[in-house]
Amino acid sequence: MLKKQEVESARLADFEFRLRARTMKLLATRLGVESAVLIALVALHGDDVLLDHVAPLCPGVEIPALHALFDGCRAEARAQLVEELGDPSPYRLA
Repeated sequence: MLKKQEVESARLADFEFRLRARTMKLLATRLGVESAVLIALVALHGDDVLLDHVAPLCPGVEIPALHALFDGCRAEARAQLVEELGDPSPYRLA
């Protein structure tokens, strides 16, 4: 049972990391910023402060608009990943 839990945790962590990286790639494209710069922020910062580090790279973009754009990119990234990898909903470990 422990092995199943480890595999499941790793699968979910992998999906979450891919989601964060894909979201930043989409956001970079929409903002006209180098995607490698925003993707690197995923490794350095948690989601709670991620956009605080993106905002200075996008002068003229207001914070509420940036949050709305981020939310849209996250939804699009999730849809793409679900199509590619399947639904990340946890499998029952029974």
